[in-house]
Amino acid sequence: MRAMRLHPAALTLVIIGAVIMMIPLLWVLGLSFKSNAELLADTSRVFSPPYTLENYLNIFGNGEVFRWIINSLIVSLGMTTGVLVISSLAGYAFARLDFPFRNLIFIIVLLGLAVPEQAVIIARHQMFSAVEMHNTYFALIIPGMATPFGVFLMTQYFKAIPKDIDEAALLDGASRFTVFWKVLLPLTIPAQATLGIFVFLTAWNDYWWPLISGTNKEMFTLTVGIASTQQNFAQTEGLGFLMSQAVFAALPILIVYLIFQKYIIQAVAGAAGR
Repeated sequence: MRAMRLHPAALTLVIIGAVIMMIPLLWVLGLSFKSNAELLADTSRVFSPPYTLENYLNIFGNGEVFRWIINSLIVSLGMTTGVLVISSLAGYAFARLDFPFRNLIFIIVLLGLAVPEQAVIIARHQMFSAVEMHNTYFALIIPGMATPFGVFLMTQYFKAIPKDIDEAALLDGASRFTVFWKVLLPLTIPAQATLGIFVFLTAWNDYWWPLISGTNKEMFTLTVGIASTQQNFAQTEGLGFLMSQAVFAALPILIVYLIFQKYIIQAVAGAAGR
C-alpha cells in the first residue's frame, strides 16, 4: 500500500497549526526555568537567559512529592489494569456470546456515557463513607473502573475480528476462555493500548474525586498534592515554581505516550480501515 502524501499547502497548514499549539507548551516550559523574582518583575523575557533549575530543585526538596507520585502511579496503574480486564471480558461477551437480554444490557451500559460524574458524586461519597473506605487506594481506584467507553470500544473491536477464527479454534478443541485469552485477546492489543493510555491519562490528571476521597495528606495524588502547595495565588510560591509543577506532573503522561504511540497509531489506522 502506497503511503498517502499530503499536498504541500496542506502540509504547511498542518505545520503552522502544530506550531500554534506548541506555543503555550513552550511558554509554560520557559517559565518553569525562570527565577520567580525575575518573573515578578517581567514575564516577557521568557525565551531569553538566564535560566535556572531552582524551581525543579524546590519540587524535589519537598519529600512528600515522591509519596504523591507513588500514590498517583498506584491509582493510575490499578485503574488502568481494572478497566482493561473488565472491558476486555465484557467486550468479548457482548461481541461473541449469546445470553439473555444481551442487547438490553449493552444499551444500559452505553447509557452510562450520558451520565456525568457530577450527577453521582454525592451518592458515591455516601457509599464509600458507609463502608469507611475513604483514604484508601480502593476508594480511589474502584469508581474509575466503571468505564462504559471501554466496554463499547472493546465490543466493537471484537466484532471486527472474523468469527472464523473462533470457530477454527473451537473445532481444534479449545475452550471459550482459551479462544479469548490466546487467540482473540492478542489481536486487540492496539485497542487495549489506546484504551489503557486514555484511562491512565484520565486517572493521572483526575483531581475532583481524589480531593474528595483522599483527605489525608499521605493519600494525596500528585494533582491534589501540588494544588495543596499553591496557597491562594501563583505569586505566593512564584509563577516559575507553579509552571515547573505543571511540567513535572505532565512528564509521566508524555513518557507513556511515547512508549505506546505505535499501538495508538495502529488502533486509529485499524478503526479507519474498518
